[in-house]
Amino acid sequence: MMKKEKLKEELRQVLHDNLTLGHPIFAALFDPNKPNLPLLKATALQGYQLTKNFLHYVEHLFFYCPVPKFKRALLINMYEEETGRLSRSDNHVALMQDFLRAIGISDVERDAEHPLPATSALINYRLDAVRDPAKYHIGAAAVMIASEGQNLETRAGEARHELFGKVYGLAEHDLRFFSVHQAEDVGHVEQGLNLVCELCTTARMQEEALFAVDHTCKLFYSMYENIYVENGQKAPGTMALGIGR
Repeated sequence: MMKKEKLKEELRQVLHDNLTLGHPIFAALFDPNKPNLPLLKATALQGYQLTKNFLHYVEHLFFYCPVPKFKRALLINMYEEETGRLSRSDNHVALMQDFLRAIGISDVERDAEHPLPATSALINYRLDAVRDPAKYHIGAAAVMIASEGQNLETRAGEARHELFGKVYGLAEHDLRFFSVHQAEDVGHVEQGLNLVCELCTTARMQEEALFAVDHTCKLFYSMYENIYVENGQKAPGTMALGIGR
């Protein structure tokens, strides 16, 4: 069994080794010479399926949390997700809806969208884990480390929302969903790392937490691949190393 600091390093490394910005869909989306608005819309609509469910994960993690100091942190996380008051913004689902409108997606089109199979797999894996107290360490690893860690990725020092803004002419207001999460999720990932290391009291639990981070990141990758193929792009040939959470 690893010591807590070693496990924390291993968890962080697994997250770093699964960088979803390496997926070809982002090369297509970020090409300044050939903006692909239809692909951006398709990606954003699937990302919205994740955003709609995110508060459910945090609610379950809060309810079942066995460590008081982390339970309080999860309560603060829920409050911000629901109100946006700590970031002086808005409800986080509403922020994502603002982004969808900014790229030309109507509310009717947004509400008619359904998750693709790979999107459903990502949603359901996390729901299954957070709903089962026996899998609490798995749910915390999947949500607080792997999922919240998606918003910390950058390319050449720029966050994905900054690149979207440049390529598609979006204003800062349109991108608040992403800028808010990039700022907040630094702390959320660190809380997740500390919580999971506290919870994993056996070698098996440590292995399960490491697998949860790796598997969740791969599910994000599969979601992007599903979107990529469904929208007429060439399927990536090999596994590479998120929008929404």
